Formats: sequence, C-alpha cells, structure tokens
Amino acid sequence: MSNSPEGSAATGRRAQESAEAYYPAQGGRYDKAPTGVGVGIGRGLAGFLLILNGIYGFVVGLAAILKGGFFTYHSGYVYHWSTTGWGWLQLILGCVLFAAGVCVLLGMLWARIVGAVLAGFSAIASFMFIPYYPLWSIVVIAIDVFIIWALLSGGRRQPA
Repeated sequence: MSNSPEGSAATGRRAQESAEAYYPAQGGRYDKAPTGVGVGIGRGLAGFLLILNGIYGFVVGLAAILKGGFFTYHSGYVYHWSTTGWGWLQLILGCVLFAAGVCVLLGMLWARIVGAVLAGFSAIASFMFIPYYPLWSIVVIAIDVFIIWALLSGGRRQPA
C-alpha cells in the first residue's frame, strides 16, 4: 500500500464503485430520471393550448367590450358583473396566457409554473363566465385542467 494521495483516492473510488454495485440507492439519494418523449409532447401541447386559450380570451374579451349585447345571461346569477368588466378581465388574462404559452414553448421553467397558475385563473374565470357562454366555458375549463396537469407533471424520480 502506498501513502501517496493518489493511491488512497484511487482505492476510495474503487470502494465506492463496488459499494454502489451492491447497494444502488444508498442513503436515500435519488437522481432525476430522463424526461420521456411523452412528457415533452405534453408540455409542447400545453404551451400550444395556452396560446390558443390566450387568443380565445383576447377575442372574447374584445367582443364583450365592443359588443356587450352579444352575451346574454340569467339575471339571478350570483356573480353578476357587467359584460364590459368581464371583457376586460378576459382580455388581460388572454394576453398574459398568450405570453406564458410562448415562453412555455421556448422551454422556460418559470413559464411552466406561471402557465399552470394562469391556467387555474383561466378555469376560475371560465367557471364564472358560464352564464354568458356556457358550452364553450366548460370546454375551456377542461382544457385548463389538462394544461395544469401537463405543465406540472415532471419526470419520475428513480433510485440512483
């Protein structure tokens, strides 16, 4: 045996490699598994749907601001707000959703988190917009739920 630093480092490395061969998950260490193709496709689809959701919100908001008479509603609805107010909400949310969708397609991590939060806000706004445009609001809520799932589901973790 040698007392040189190189010799002890090589011996320590061999001991660690042999220990990892017998005990693959020591001390609760986990490495991140490679992201699968399906996860990437889901995130890309979520980014594309965020962009479409943003365009839809912008157009609906513009229609509500310019032609408020287009939307009819039941007067006994609890969350009554003027169609102009709903229009501005949808217009602003649509612009922000569009920007988040573009950033998700560019692969930015923060955009995935912001996109999921904004999709949640979009689902809440669509839920409150049901009396004005019921069928499409329910479709948008379903799309928002998919967007949230696709953006927040990551690669699985597996033992090192």
